[in-house]
Amino acid sequence: MDPATIRGKLLAWYRRSRRPLPWRGTRDPYRIWISEVMLQQTRVAAVLPYYERFLARFPDVAALASAPEPELLAAWSGLGYYSRARNLQRAARQIVARGGFPRDYDSIRALPGVGAYTAAAIASIAFGLPRAVLDGNVARVLARLANDHGDIRSGAVRRRLEESARALLDARRPGDFNQALMELGATVCLPRAPRCESCPLNAHCLARQENTAGRLPVSSGRAPAIREERALAVVRGPRGLLLRQRGAGEARLAGFWELPEASELGNPALTRKLGEFRHSIVNRNYAISVWEATLRRAPRGFRWVAERELERLPLSTAARKALRLAILPV
Repeated sequence: MDPATIRGKLLAWYRRSRRPLPWRGTRDPYRIWISEVMLQQTRVAAVLPYYERFLARFPDVAALASAPEPELLAAWSGLGYYSRARNLQRAARQIVARGGFPRDYDSIRALPGVGAYTAAAIASIAFGLPRAVLDGNVARVLARLANDHGDIRSGAVRRRLEESARALLDARRPGDFNQALMELGATVCLPRAPRCESCPLNAHCLARQENTAGRLPVSSGRAPAIREERALAVVRGPRGLLLRQRGAGEARLAGFWELPEASELGNPALTRKLGEFRHSIVNRNYAISVWEATLRRAPRGFRWVAERELERLPLSTAARKALRLAILPV
């Protein structure tokens, strides 16, 4: 592979084809940081409705650092992986204490919730530092370019791909190059059914030449997903909606509000089924049915919450999905 040719073709394609995403076209490290953290393990389509709304509420690092945690969690509610929001605030407080956003890779990498990929993305896009990124999209592109059949979950293969990323990086335009490589993986070099005919690098791709692109990259399988069924109850009373707030000692979703499960209510009267949806958390896939129910008094641990308060509460994603079936604006 000729790195200079690949860089030229990839950057030319990126200029023509990149999606007009709201975090592109800025060098503001705060805005880039927020976008990169939101995009961790989350699809672009899911992030788009949150990004500008979050920045309108927390326009700078000082606003984020000083925000009450319930307000922060309410703004993040629905994006999932809520430790990201808490780490954002921890990092914001460190940035305020040091007097500004760090400008070198190691200091960015030291912020809470910032891994090697996120630090390289911020360093290259915001500050023009020559740091190569390696996320799932980039690993897939590089494995196919080299027709690499190694398991990308192994340390040796990971290091090999990191070296390839560094060798290809355009040191003069590292931010654009990193974004171009990620964009190629996200829109053309897809996990299944890659669009090889549209790829600007298809003449250089060894996997295309060997007809192996659809089988790469190789990845050792994760543990099979655990499937569960749950039934959530939407219970309205004279004083509002029945909810429970998860305690600080609960490992998952501490501080978030959620609907009761029918099994927690003893013998409620389930009056009608409102609908159902699927919901995934890590390796658990839930089939959730939502029921309208009646109950005379709130069980221990639950309380009535006025429906007008729902918008400002940090609701769990499952609760939000369920309440939309009940035609409540959350």
